Amino acid sequence: MLTIFIAIYIITVLATVVSIVLYGSDPSRSLGWILVVVFIPYAGGISYLLFGINRREFKIFTLKRILERRLYDQKFLKQNSIDNKVVFKSSKKTKLALLLEKTSQFPVVEGNAITILNSGANTYKTIFDKLELAKKFIHIQFYILEEGVILDRLYDIFKRKKEEGVEIRIIYDALGSFWLKRKIIKRFKALGIEVFPVMPLKFGTILFSINFRNHRKIIIIDGKIGFTGGVNISDKYISSQPELGIWDDKHICIEGPAVDSLHKVFIKDYYFASNSEHLFQDKYHPKIKKSGHAKTQIVASEPDFDHATILYQYLSLINIANTYIYIANPYFMPSKPLLEGIKIAALGGVKIKLLVPEKSDSVLAAYSMQSYFKELLEVGIEIYKSSNFLHSKIIIVDNEIVSIGSGNFDYRSFEQNFETNALIYDKEVAIKASNSFLKNCEKGNLLTLEAHNARLFYNKFLEGLARLFTPLL
Repeated sequence: MLTIFIAIYIITVLATVVSIVLYGSDPSRSLGWILVVVFIPYAGGISYLLFGINRREFKIFTLKRILERRLYDQKFLKQNSIDNKVVFKSSKKTKLALLLEKTSQFPVVEGNAITILNSGANTYKTIFDKLELAKKFIHIQFYILEEGVILDRLYDIFKRKKEEGVEIRIIYDALGSFWLKRKIIKRFKALGIEVFPVMPLKFGTILFSINFRNHRKIIIIDGKIGFTGGVNISDKYISSQPELGIWDDKHICIEGPAVDSLHKVFIKDYYFASNSEHLFQDKYHPKIKKSGHAKTQIVASEPDFDHATILYQYLSLINIANTYIYIANPYFMPSKPLLEGIKIAALGGVKIKLLVPEKSDSVLAAYSMQSYFKELLEVGIEIYKSSNFLHSKIIIVDNEIVSIGSGNFDYRSFEQNFETNALIYDKEVAIKASNSFLKNCEKGNLLTLEAHNARLFYNKFLEGLARLFTPLL
C-alpha cells in the first residue's frame, strides 16, 4: 500500500512540475510552486490546482468559458459604440489611453462629472441619495455583501423602489460573500429582485474557479449614474472594528458617458452569472448627456484576458510620471517589473509617497509588504502608515491623472481577479485627490530607514519568509 502511495505521489509531482514549467509566467512564482508541490505531499498539488494555475496559459479546463467570454466581447462590446471619444494632445496620455483601450476595450470619453468619496460614511450616503433617484433600473455588483446596517438600508430602499416599478439586479462574488446567509438572499428575492452569485462554488468546477474571484464593486442607476472603487457592502466602513478601527477607503461617483463603459462591465458579468441576454436591449444603454468635463476611462481586467491590464496600467502610470506619484494601497506587494519601475522613477527624480495601513487584515500580506520597504526607502520613497485600516486603491500622477478602483498592488489583482478601475484624466480631480492623500499622510506615521532597519531579527525573518509566498498570494 505504501508503495502505491509513493508511486501516486511521484506521478502527481512530476505531472504538476511539468505543468508549472510549461505554463508558468514568472520564474520566481514557478519556483515557489515547485517547492510547495515537492515538499508538501498531496496538499501541495491540490493547492496548485486551486490557486496556482496560470489561467492565461493553461486553458484546458476552462476553454469553453473563455471562448464564450471572448465571443461576448466581439458581439456586444462593439455595439452601441461610445461617443465623445477623446484625442489627447499629450503623447504620454495618448499612449496610456491607447494601451488600456487595446487591453481593456474601453476608450477615454469626455463629459463626465466625478465625485471622489473619501470615507465609507460619505460613500454610503451618496449611494443612498442617488438610489432614491432611480426611475427605471438599479444594477449592483460587489465582492462582499455582508449582513448589517448598510445591507438593511439597501433592502429598505430596494423595497420602496420595487413598489415604484424599478427593476433591480444584484450579483455578488460567491467566495467574497461566502458568509452571506441564504435567508438574506431569499429576502431580497422575495421583493422580486434578481440575485445571482458570480462563479458559484459548485462541485466539479470549484477546483478551477475558486482562485479566480470577481473583486469588482459597481453600481449603475438608470444607465446614467455609476459608482466604483474599493468600498464593499459592509459595516466595517462605518463602525470601528477590533484592532483595525474603521476601514478607510475611496470610492467615486460618475455621471456622464463613462457610465456606459462601467455598465458594460456589469452586464458582461451579469450575463455569465445569470445566462440571460435580457440586458442586451437598447433600453439599458440610454444616450448619456455630458455632465461635466472630466475625461474618464474605465479599466477592466480579467484572468482570461490576453494581457494583465491592471499591471500594465500601474506600470504605465509610474513610467509617465514627471513630478510625483502618490500611491495608497492596502496590499503593496509589487511584481518585479513594478518594483523596478517605481525605483527607477524615484532615482530619476520623481517624488513618490506610499500610504499603507499600520495594521492589516492579513498577517502574511503585512509581513510580505514590509519586506519591500527597505529597498523603497533607500531610493528616497516616503512611506506613511495609516492608523486605521487603509483599504483604498488609488494612484495620482503629476496633478493630471487619478486611478481609483478595486485593483490592489499584488499578484492576485494582476493575474487572478476580475477588477475594475476608473482612470480620470483631469487636473481638478487630481488636485482634490492629492490634497486628500496628503492629509491622510499627515495623520499617518512616516517610516524612516533607520526605524525600519532597527526592527527585530524575528520580524526580518518573518518578512523574508512571507516574501517567498508573495507570488502565491
